[in-house]
Amino acid sequence: MLEFKSVTQRDLPRLRRYYQTCDYRLCEYSALVKLMWKEYLHSEWTEGAGCLIVRNCVNGIYCFDYPVPGKDGDIDAALSLIERWCVDTATPLEFSVLPAEKAAALLPRYPRFRLSNLRMWYDYVYEASSLRDYPGRHYAGQRNHVNKFRKLYPDAVFRPLGKGDEALVERFWADYDREFGKQSMEAVREERLAKRMLKLMGRPYFFTGGMELDGKLLSLSMAERCGDTLHIHIEKALYSYEGVYPTTVQAFARHFATDGVRWLNREDDNADRGLRTSKLQYLPTQLAEKYFFDVENELYDLTEIPKLTTQRLTLSALTEADKPAYNALCLDDDRNRWWGYDYRDDWKGEALEDYFLDVTRHDFAAHAAVNFAVRLDGACIGEAVLYRFDGRGGAELGCRIAPAYAHNGYGTEAFAAVAEWGLYQLHLAHIVAKCYKENEASYRMLSSCMRRSGEDETFYYFNKEV
Repeated sequence: MLEFKSVTQRDLPRLRRYYQTCDYRLCEYSALVKLMWKEYLHSEWTEGAGCLIVRNCVNGIYCFDYPVPGKDGDIDAALSLIERWCVDTATPLEFSVLPAEKAAALLPRYPRFRLSNLRMWYDYVYEASSLRDYPGRHYAGQRNHVNKFRKLYPDAVFRPLGKGDEALVERFWADYDREFGKQSMEAVREERLAKRMLKLMGRPYFFTGGMELDGKLLSLSMAERCGDTLHIHIEKALYSYEGVYPTTVQAFARHFATDGVRWLNREDDNADRGLRTSKLQYLPTQLAEKYFFDVENELYDLTEIPKLTTQRLTLSALTEADKPAYNALCLDDDRNRWWGYDYRDDWKGEALEDYFLDVTRHDFAAHAAVNFAVRLDGACIGEAVLYRFDGRGGAELGCRIAPAYAHNGYGTEAFAAVAEWGLYQLHLAHIVAKCYKENEASYRMLSSCMRRSGEDETFYYFNKEV
């Protein structure tokens, strides 16, 4: 299973192996954003199938970036690794900040999903040549501001910043704080993070520069190149110097947006009215959309557990009256050694009288599983559970029968009924199951209902599809 680790400054060279050629053109697909906003994104990363796989956790919910391939990366295999991690950990599969074309690529992969696309997160992407030259009448305003700045401050020059310029940057922040005074909590947080990132000046993959006048910085910007896009992560200026912003934008583009850089991404506006107005005035070529793609499964359509009937059995939702029989089934360690799950792995010391039934109800409410009580003449004699929904039309089926009712074919009857319901009523594309190699009774049962699809050192695997 994938193992993730938190993004740290030490990871920047490894992350840059992937991001340096990434053509997704969104600011989140960059090393500095992952590092700068890790307190909010809680970004963690790993490598798999030759791809960078990033998992974020926002407001307690896991969400994945689209995999970023390396030289021989296999995106399809990386997506399968993500899916497997989500199934193994019972975590809903959610992708965040997908470029439009990547969201479209997922449509045929997942039969059920929910999309959202919030305007406040759109990135502003500009032709690099437009910001270098401010051409045509549409940029007349910017050219006028630059001309005025040059007239007022003829000795101001743009200069790259790196190691040895720390004192100059520190003085800029002091001037910046005096000029802006009291700021919102959001602005204070963003400034704190920007200061931290600027300590990385001089790294070969970060580009930093600003306008200097008489030994004083009037502005500064910091960027990172990913593919043919230069992502401007930090832009700050002293507004009291009229025209400093458009002058800095142009000078930065002229100095750093070279050698194949086609686009400049000045990131999103976070729904700030003033920032939105300003970014639009620079005439973006594209408002780069970011899709949030929540993968759903077939249980999202199910509001209650149905009643199924066979020749001898009834299968229905577990009830309070079933607690004694169901608890005895769940607590039978000798019988459940073939179940492949020990409740103690997740049990936190809750009262066992209520624990097992509560888990089934929680899993159903979370669209993670549907548990059927297997009933003979109304009495609960076992359970069949459909779980491990993979978001791609598949789920796993398991069945267990109390010892007193074993060897009567009840398990086979119940298993076949739930499989039939799952395929033709819940509209799954396929159902899988497995049994321990030593469990001959389960092997015979599964062989009578399904097709064997493989094996490993521990299990035989089975599949049934339509």
